[in-house]
Amino acid sequence: MGAGLKQRAANSREGTLLARTITRKAAGLAAVLLVIAIGYLCLWPIPAEPVSWHAPTPPGYVGAHAPNTRLAGLRMIDLGDEVGPEHIAMGPDGKLYAAITSGNLLRMDPDGANREVFANTGGRVLGFDFDGRGRMVVADAMKGLLAITPDRQVSMLTDRVSPGDPIRYANAIVVAPDGTIYFTDASARFAPSAWGGTYEASVLDILEQSASGRVLAFDPATGRTRLVAHGLSFANGVALSSDGHTLFVAETGRYRIWRIDGHAEGLDVGSSSPRARVLLDNLPGYPDNLMRGRGGRIWVGLFKPRNPAADSLSERPFLRSVLLRLPRFMLPLGESYGHVLAIDEDGRVIADLQDPSGAYPETTGVTETAERFYIHSLHARGIGWMPP
Repeated sequence: MGAGLKQRAANSREGTLLARTITRKAAGLAAVLLVIAIGYLCLWPIPAEPVSWHAPTPPGYVGAHAPNTRLAGLRMIDLGDEVGPEHIAMGPDGKLYAAITSGNLLRMDPDGANREVFANTGGRVLGFDFDGRGRMVVADAMKGLLAITPDRQVSMLTDRVSPGDPIRYANAIVVAPDGTIYFTDASARFAPSAWGGTYEASVLDILEQSASGRVLAFDPATGRTRLVAHGLSFANGVALSSDGHTLFVAETGRYRIWRIDGHAEGLDVGSSSPRARVLLDNLPGYPDNLMRGRGGRIWVGLFKPRNPAADSLSERPFLRSVLLRLPRFMLPLGESYGHVLAIDEDGRVIADLQDPSGAYPETTGVTETAERFYIHSLHARGIGWMPP
């Protein structure tokens, strides 16, 4: 064999050995990274402690919820640079008010004209109502229960039930005819002010499923805050019955709506008490705001449809712990699907409006007047509305 051939053979052997060495090192590095990744997904500390629960089989879009397009083609009220009219209501002054993602509370004419910033609490208002004095009473997820006078003065009503029991996630609110202010504390475990905002706190609470949500009542005359009921998985929207003291409460984390005696005190909704019963169960989506409409209707917003992948993990708390270690965009939250419905006080569905395209995203509720249906949304760039 010539010298050239010997040299080429030697070079080939050296190249093969080098390639094998590189491959072994790469494989070793990949194995180390895989071990680190598995260790992270299984062991990295998270604030939630998921528990097992049984999610009912999703009913799908059947029966009263048969697919339709009655919510498609909404007309729009421009909000400029503002996004996410999560809660909308008419004020005693005949103006339309909206709580926006930025923290602003907008005020405008019913057709959207003469829009202005009415107030900003410095927190994040999720729900509001008006009391007999004309004040806007707001559930601020960062601060608690606040009041805003017509001349825009903001004051604190309550931020705790007792000295050692803070209100962590004030969410929805309704003022009763007798002046009692009922509101939900979505999670007694995760405060948006401590966990980077309302979205992160809601993800932690719903994936944990410890059912720490509750309904509270504030008496303006005494300044006392009373625990009405607890044991709800992310307590959300609240509305009053025609008798003025029975409450309808949306339990977002378990796809249902409760009927609860507003006179109760410290009631555990899981105790099989006749003072709290499930009015509507196994909804096809996540219920949010509850709003009284005309003719006795109660409007319900479903901001996302159910996701079978998420439901399949209900009895697998360890896997939900793994999910909480993933980037939030990887969570199985379901596709955008516009959906609002109306029920009567017995839980019968009397109207169902859908937009399968999800063009108006994350529908959270409906405000009904004689002239318009205003559709609430978590992320829409305007207020969608339609004739009644």
